[in-house]
Amino acid sequence: MRNFDFAPLYRATVGFDRIADMMDRALTADVTQPSYPPYNIEKTDENTYRISIAVAGFTPDELSVEVKEATLIIAARKADDTQERAYLHRGIATRAFERRFALADHVRVTGAAHELGMLHIDLLREMPEALKPRRIEIARGDSASTQIEGKTLSDLPETVET
Repeated sequence: MRNFDFAPLYRATVGFDRIADMMDRALTADVTQPSYPPYNIEKTDENTYRISIAVAGFTPDELSVEVKEATLIIAARKADDTQERAYLHRGIATRAFERRFALADHVRVTGAAHELGMLHIDLLREMPEALKPRRIEIARGDSASTQIEGKTLSDLPETVET
């Protein structure tokens, strides 16, 4: 496995700490990531996304969805079963889990719904006005058409007091 030193990046940039930290976490993360519970991430529109997690056997009261420091945390803890059951085969996993998703800047959770054994979490990317592309008008090089406060140079009086 390769190790990368991000110290030069920290010395030469301002405000990119989070990107470097995220890259560092991704490169040093354990290869054996948990695969339970299975999930999908889909892009539903240009700026909307949906995370769908299979949570069969959990009620909405046993699920928790939380956003903390640009991280979406989904957790589930099964309530203690007071009945003693004798399973001949137990294939439905109802073990506790916690799944984390790093959210990009300007992404917020708009809602969560539990239906048919699936937990759907809707996300919206809201681009601030300052970051949206904008068209810059290019001024003409003609001195006659240069505008000062809505008037052209030819409209201005040529009187000079001495």
